[in-house]
Formats: sequence, structure tokens, C-alpha cells
Amino acid sequence: MSDLPAAGTVLCALSDLDATGAKGLNLGGTGIFIVRSGEDVFGYVNSCPHIGVPLDMEPDEFISDFGDEIICSTHGARFRIEDGECVSGPCTGDMLEPVAVKVKDDQVILA
Repeated sequence: MSDLPAAGTVLCALSDLDATGAKGLNLGGTGIFIVRSGEDVFGYVNSCPHIGVPLDMEPDEFISDFGDEIICSTHGARFRIEDGECVSGPCTGDMLEPVAVKVKDDQVILA
């Protein structure tokens, strides 16, 4: 993912994740999203490993109704938030591509 900006680049405020638990971004031509689970944040490339479509149909809508999994809006594949592994659906066992992120001064930045 060499087309992403340099480490330390601010992606969003931590509070930007409050409404839906996630935020989609386009960085250097690569769609990514940030998802929050409690105090932890995780970043992934916005591409389902099944057929490569973006996971969200609506902006920033990546999380299941129960708030405990990432969901692909195209075919309902479900992924664990903490590691991006598909736990049900057509790509079970596959992984979302991670993007290293961290929180610094209430900002989510590339790690």
C-alpha cells in the first residue's frame, strides 16, 4: 500500500467515529475505513476479499446492527472488528487487508 500518505498523517478525530462506529476515507486512491471498538481503533482497506467491492453501501456504514462485526453490504459477509477475519459468508476464513492506525491526542493517525 505504498500509495498511502506517510505515518503520522491525521485521518480523523476520534469523535468522528462516535455516530456509526466507523469512518470511510479515500487516501491516495485507496479506500480505507477506520472502526472503533471500545477504546481500540482498527484500520482496513475498504475492499471485500470475496469480489473486491467496497464494504459500505452508505457512507460510514460498516458495522452490523448489533455493533459487534464489520459487514459487507453486498453479500452480508461478516468480519471480526479486531483482526478483520471473515467469520461468515462467502469469504469465510479470508481477511480484510489491515491499515496500521493509532490514536494520538484524540486523533486517529496512520501508524
